[in-house]
Amino acid sequence: MMKKLLLSLTLAAGVAGMANAQSVEMKTATCTACHGGEGISMVPNWPNLAGQGSNYLYKQIIDIRDGRRDIPEMVGMVDHFTDEDVREIANFYASKPANLGQTDPALAEKGRNLYRAGDMAKGIPACTACHLPNGGGNKPAAFPAVSGQHPTYTVNQLTAFRAGERTNDPNSMMRLIAEKMSDAEMEAVASYMYGLHGTNR
Repeated sequence: MMKKLLLSLTLAAGVAGMANAQSVEMKTATCTACHGGEGISMVPNWPNLAGQGSNYLYKQIIDIRDGRRDIPEMVGMVDHFTDEDVREIANFYASKPANLGQTDPALAEKGRNLYRAGDMAKGIPACTACHLPNGGGNKPAAFPAVSGQHPTYTVNQLTAFRAGERTNDPNSMMRLIAEKMSDAEMEAVASYMYGLHGTNR
């Protein structure tokens, strides 16, 4: 009798696990067009989600859903997600192997200096303070991983912060930094971060 009960519970757990996996795949089905089947986008304008911190992904999706981050291309995409759905999706992409990129050699020195030391004369802090030396991000604090992220996407986000078009950064941290950066500095640091290898590799 006990063996039958244990077998039933095991089967039930297995079915529940399969249903949960199918549920996540269904919930992320619309994400694949822009972010790729494994969370790595083929289009440099859209971010790679694979290997990103779960807390960061959760915050961004919630902010998009609740109108704190405006992305026209995502209008209506996440409106129906519950908080539980969002957490499930965030965990799903966080578990995927992250993208590997390569820094443009022509931008490497400038990008590395800015990323690792900042520019004190301009009041730009080192990026490592929040995003770590390897670009893996501070996951508990919901600071994003930047390693392997498309340079085009990174520059677009820095530009949006500088222009005040993106405003969901805690305490205006990124806006205060980006407003001090030139286009050339953004391009160099974005390229350098693309070639970093974070922890989820």
